[in-house]
Amino acid sequence: MATINDNYLKLKAGYLFPEIGRRVKAFADANPQAPIIRLGIGDVTEPLPAACREAMVAAVADMGSRDTFKGYGPEQGYEWLREKIAEHDFKSRGCEIDASEIFISDGSKCDCGNILDIFGSDNTIAVTDPVYPVYVDTNVMAGHTGDANENGEYGGLVYLPITAENNFTAQIPTDKKVDLIYLCFPNNPTGATATKEHLQAWVNYAKANNSIIFFDAAYEAYITDPSLPHSIYEIEGARDCAIEFRSFSKNAGFTGTRCALTVVPKTLTGKAADGSDVEIWKLWNRRQSTKFNGVSYIVQRGAEAVYSEAGKAQIQALVNFYMENAAIIREKLTAAGIEVFGGENAPYVWVKTPRGLTSWEFFDKLLETCNVVGTPGSGFGAAGEGYFRISAFNSRENVEEAMRRIGEKFKV
Repeated sequence: MATINDNYLKLKAGYLFPEIGRRVKAFADANPQAPIIRLGIGDVTEPLPAACREAMVAAVADMGSRDTFKGYGPEQGYEWLREKIAEHDFKSRGCEIDASEIFISDGSKCDCGNILDIFGSDNTIAVTDPVYPVYVDTNVMAGHTGDANENGEYGGLVYLPITAENNFTAQIPTDKKVDLIYLCFPNNPTGATATKEHLQAWVNYAKANNSIIFFDAAYEAYITDPSLPHSIYEIEGARDCAIEFRSFSKNAGFTGTRCALTVVPKTLTGKAADGSDVEIWKLWNRRQSTKFNGVSYIVQRGAEAVYSEAGKAQIQALVNFYMENAAIIREKLTAAGIEVFGGENAPYVWVKTPRGLTSWEFFDKLLETCNVVGTPGSGFGAAGEGYFRISAFNSRENVEEAMRRIGEKFKV
């Protein structure tokens, strides 16, 4: 008899975003004329930059000639793309990252889960609360947790509450040692950022405890404050204790095109069962070579164009557009008497639910009375209860109309 991975049975009834989709579909089916505006899932809406599209078209033409045709590419990604990333994203900010330490993939969401393949099941794992659900659910699937309690917290995980009282930054545990640490800045879902001093404290902790930080920098392009770090590798000592995940999805609009990267420094090591040190880079390279066939040549040429002069200007315009949306959301909700956080160095606005509503009650109320969709904070963890995430990824027209509706229905 074929058996299953019972760890999947520990997962909550529905992953956050499918549950949102289910509720929205039920409402839309019952109210087919309702003009629903979706500000929930962080999917971009604006077209791919022209520089990326033109590079992809040229790459398609390459595939039409035997002389320029590309079959299987290198699993780690083409060197010409990795060189551009190393130069523009890291070396330009003083980070000692070599192209050989960069792995191209089809999504940072995938990499955040796949990275667990190369780590043992006996690690103590720390996540923030609220948290991007992928960090938790992939550990559940891998068998690294116990069952969930009534608050949705899984045994075996160390939860680090991030609240308004601590400026939504993860506090370093003082009463326990953790081995793997998930940090996301600018933060999804709260929109909070971390200073160099805060990240330096985490790096110091990781080095002192032989821990490894999984640093999700998917939203670094949205940082406007020049004093804030864009990469964990801007922090002294991070090469010895951190893996960084990045994506072309939110800065260049590749959500449907799929291209991302993971940085694994060759100086990073973990412990084998016999106590010996093992290079993490070698394990990740082996995993990718066995389980991944690389990102298509066409897509990688499009990603390379991100670093052209035209591409950089077009991407900055995209980022500016979404941040202007975030500013509108902050302004209109504040004017309505609703308390807001984030939205200044990140495309997400973290909203305190009004009128004492729970996060799912506010979700339903917003959908039914305003025909606007957001994301309930409790879907990101117990500490997210009483909050709500609104995404700036949408058209200007939709953002302004959604804020008008909310202002009319919820103004205090």
